Amino acid sequence: MGTSHLDLIVYKRAFDTALELHQFSLSLPKTEQYAMADQIRRASKAICANIAEGHAKSHFSRAEFGRFLKMAAGSSEEIRVWLSFCLALDYLQNEQWRKWDMTYNEISKMLNGLIRAL
Repeated sequence: MGTSHLDLIVYKRAFDTALELHQFSLSLPKTEQYAMADQIRRASKAICANIAEGHAKSHFSRAEFGRFLKMAAGSSEEIRVWLSFCLALDYLQNEQWRKWDMTYNEISKMLNGLIRAL
């Protein structure tokens, strides 16, 4: 597993994409800043935070790490829903939506693989 959550490819991928989504969320209409934009920022960052917190606890309990990875996987799927709303509301172009949807699908698969490996 590595000595740090920073060593995990899934963490790096989730972190980089969360930064992209943070920037994107700032461009959403003002009416969406306290709802959809905030949810996008929270859920994308929660993936990273749960991986990090779970990894820190993995030294004591693999089950606890698994629990945090499951929360991260849930947040990854939540992001896909928010991005689908952005697409449906024309806040997001189809090409960018496809890129992020595929990225979070891959993140979910990586998280599920880690969960199974535990």
